Amino acid sequence: MLPLKMLRFKHIYYLSMKFYHPGVKGSDLLCYQLDNCSNEDQVLDLVGKNKAKLAVMHVGRAIELLWQFQKEKPQILRSIDYIRNHSQFMVLRVLAENKIDQMDDETLVDMLYNALRLNVEPHDSLVQQLVMEAWGRIERFGMPMLSKFAVCLTDQHLYHSPLMGEIADIVSRKLESIHDARILSSLMLSISALISKCLRNRLIKKAEFLLDTGYSSQFNNSRRIVQFLRNVKFSYRPLLEKCNAIFLQSIKGLDADNISIILGVYQSLHFNNCDFRLAVKWRLIELINTQTDPTSFVRLFAVLGPLSGTVVRKRLESAALLMVEEFSPSQTLAVIETMAEMECRNPQLIQQVASTLSKHLDMYKPLDAAKITQALLSLHCQKPELYAELRQMLIRYLHVSVVPYEISMLTRVLSQLPSPRTDHLIPARIDDVLPQCNLSDLNAFAIAITKWVRNGSSYQPSTAAVHVKLLQKLNMCGLERLQKANDLDRLLEELKYVGGEWFEEVLAEETMASFERLKGQITWSNVAELALFLTKTNCLHTGLLDQIASVTLQHINKIHFSATYAILLPFNVFNYDPPQAEDLFESCVQRSRPHFNSFDPHLLVLFGYSLALASYFPEDLIKTIFSVNFLTKLDSQLDTLSDVLNMRIRLRLMELNRAVCLECPEFQTTWFHDRYCQQLLNKGNVSIGPVQQQIHEILGQLLGGSNYVKAAVFTPYYYFTDFECVLDKHRRPIPYVAQNTVFLSINGREPWRPDKEFLEEKYPPPGGERVVVEFLNAKAFCKNSHHIKGEAAMKKRHLEILGYRVIQIPHFEWNSMELSTKDAWIEYLKQKIFAE
Repeated sequence: MLPLKMLRFKHIYYLSMKFYHPGVKGSDLLCYQLDNCSNEDQVLDLVGKNKAKLAVMHVGRAIELLWQFQKEKPQILRSIDYIRNHSQFMVLRVLAENKIDQMDDETLVDMLYNALRLNVEPHDSLVQQLVMEAWGRIERFGMPMLSKFAVCLTDQHLYHSPLMGEIADIVSRKLESIHDARILSSLMLSISALISKCLRNRLIKKAEFLLDTGYSSQFNNSRRIVQFLRNVKFSYRPLLEKCNAIFLQSIKGLDADNISIILGVYQSLHFNNCDFRLAVKWRLIELINTQTDPTSFVRLFAVLGPLSGTVVRKRLESAALLMVEEFSPSQTLAVIETMAEMECRNPQLIQQVASTLSKHLDMYKPLDAAKITQALLSLHCQKPELYAELRQMLIRYLHVSVVPYEISMLTRVLSQLPSPRTDHLIPARIDDVLPQCNLSDLNAFAIAITKWVRNGSSYQPSTAAVHVKLLQKLNMCGLERLQKANDLDRLLEELKYVGGEWFEEVLAEETMASFERLKGQITWSNVAELALFLTKTNCLHTGLLDQIASVTLQHINKIHFSATYAILLPFNVFNYDPPQAEDLFESCVQRSRPHFNSFDPHLLVLFGYSLALASYFPEDLIKTIFSVNFLTKLDSQLDTLSDVLNMRIRLRLMELNRAVCLECPEFQTTWFHDRYCQQLLNKGNVSIGPVQQQIHEILGQLLGGSNYVKAAVFTPYYYFTDFECVLDKHRRPIPYVAQNTVFLSINGREPWRPDKEFLEEKYPPPGGERVVVEFLNAKAFCKNSHHIKGEAAMKKRHLEILGYRVIQIPHFEWNSMELSTKDAWIEYLKQKIFAE
C-alpha cells in the first residue's frame, strides 16, 4: 500500500508544480500575470477578464504598470488619452475609489501619483478622495512618501493650500532626518511658495551639504534646486555654482527641453555662467540634425537661437521657414518670441510667422497676446490688419481681466500700438486695480498713460482730462506705497524693473527717503542689489553709499566674490570716495582675487573698467584680463551674448586697454584697439550740437578766428574732444597752419604712432600748450547734484596724461542766468583759457 500512496502523492505533486510559478505568493496568479504584461492593452485586457477578483494590490499594480509603459515611451508616442478613456481604466478608477480605506500608506500615495500622471483630473472624485485620505495620515508619512505626496499636490497647483502648509511645517520639524537630495529637492520645490526666510536658509544649507557629499549629484536634483531658488527669488550663488557644475558634468545627456528650463531659471535669477552657455551652445549644435519634428525643433530654436552666431542663426531661420506651417499655436508663440530676442531681420520668416499667428489668434490667452504684439513690434512687422486684430483682442481681454499684472501688461502693450484713440473703458479698468498694484505695475501704467496724454489722448478734451486725473491718482498710489514700505528686500524686488521718466520725476526722491528710512535693513545679502539700483538711478546719496561701504567691510567674507563688482560700481561711476575708501577697494579686490578665473569673462572686463574709473589697477587683474587665454575665452563668450551687450563689452575692453596704457605703462600692456576704433570712426556717429556750435563761434571770436580752434577732434588713443586750440609760451593762440610738425609724445615716453586720421596732429612750440575745451552735458553729472561722474573725471585725467590742458564747461554754468549774454560767455571762456 505504501508504494501506491507514494505514487499518488508524486502524481499530485507534479500536477501542483505544473501551476506553480516562482515569485507568486500562494495561489494569487493575477499579480504574476500583470507583471508579465508587455503593453497597456494586455493590462487592460487582464483587468477586463478579472474584474471580480481584483484586490487593492491588483488595482494599484495595474495602474502603476499603465503609467510605467507610458513613461518608457518618448513624449510624442505616448497614448495617455487612449488609456484614460478606456472602459477598463474606468473600472480600475471605480475599484480604487471603493477600496481606499483598505490601502496602506505607500499604496495610497502611489495610486494618487500614478493617477495624476495618467491625466485623471484633480476634480475627479478618485483624486479628491485619495488626497483627503492622505491628509488624515500625513503625520505618519516617512520623508520619501511625504515628498511624493507633495509632488502630487504640486501637480494639482495646490501651492498655497493649507495642506501644503502642513507639509512645510513637517519639513521644518524633520529637516535633519532628510539625507537624500532627491527627496529634499522635491520637497523644496513643492513648498517654495509657503516658506519663511529662516526655513529657506535652512533648506539651502541642507541642499549645499547634500550636494557636497558627492552622492547626490544627479541632474534632476540640481534642476529642482535651482527652480526652488527661482521660486523664492533668491540668487544664492554658492548653491547655484554647485548645481551649475553638476549641469556641466551632465551636458552630454541634456536635451533642448532641460537646457531651456535651466537657462530660463538662470535668466530669472540674473545668473550667468560662460562655461555653461558655451557648452550648451555646442551641445545644441550637435542636436540640430536630430530635431526634425516641430516640437523638438521649436525647443531647439528657442534655446540655440539667442546663443548662436550668424551662420547657425541663418540655418535655424531657414529650417523654421520650411516648418512654419506645421507649428501649433504655442510653438508659433515660442518662435516669434525667440525671433524678437534674436533681433531677427529675415523678412520672409517674419511675414510667414505673422501669417501663422493670425490663423490662431483666438486660441491665445491675454499674456500670450501681449507677448505676440511686443514681438511683432520689435521685429518691425508690417501687417496693419494683424495689429488691428491684436488691438481689439487686447481691449477685450482688458475689459474682463482682474489681475493687476495682466492689466498693466495689456495696457502697456496697447499704448505701443499706433492708434488715434483709446478705448474709453480702459481708464476705468486701470482705476479699479490701482490700490492692488505694486510699483512695477504702476510704472507700466504711468508709461502708457503718459504716452496717451502726449499723443492727445483721443482728440477729445474730456478723455485727456480723465487720463490726467488718473495719472495724478497713480502718482499718489506710488508715493503712498513707498511711504508704507517697511521691508527693504521687498522694496528692492518691486523696484527691480522700475525706471524711466515717471520714476525720475515722481518717485525718485521718495524712494531715496524710503531707503534712508530702511537703512538699518542693509545686509550683506542685499548690499549688491541696492548698489546696482543706486547706480541705475544716477543719483548720488552719500549716506546710503557710506552704509553700503560699512556693511561690505564688516561682512566681506560672507559676500560672494562676483558681487564685489556691483558693490563698487556706484562709488566708481559717481566718482565718490566714502570714509575708508582705500580699505573698501582693497577688501573687495582681495575677496575676488582668488576667483579671477571663475568670473565670467565679460563680468571681469566690467569689473576692471569700473576700477579704472577710480584709477585703481590691480596688476594681477590687469594681467589676467589681457592674457591670450582670457581674451580667447572672452571672444567665444561674446558670440553667445546679445548684440547690445556684445557691443558694450567690446567698448569697455577698449576703454580699459586705453586706461591701462596711459596710467600704468609699467605693465607693458599692448594697445590693440586701433582697428576697432577705426571701425567706430567709420560709422560716423560724431555730431556737433547747438551748444557746441555756439561755443565754437565764441571761441573763434575770442582766439582771433576760426583757424585758431578745431572742432570735433580725435586725440591719440581715440578720445573725442569738442574743441582744441594751441597757445604759445606767452598764452597767445597759434593758428593751426603755423604749427610745427612734431608728433605729440606722452610724458617723455615713446611717441604714440598715429594712424592717418591723426596726421594733422601737431606738437606745440616750446613752452606752449595744447588746450582741450569740453562741454559737459547733464550726463557727465549725478542727477541730483553738480558732482562730476567717474567717466568725465577719467577722461580729464587721461587727456592731461596725453599733454593737454583740459577745460571742462559744465552745462549748469554755461546755461546759468549769469551767462545769459554773448559778452558774458566770452569773458567766461577767456577766464578759463587764459587764466594762470
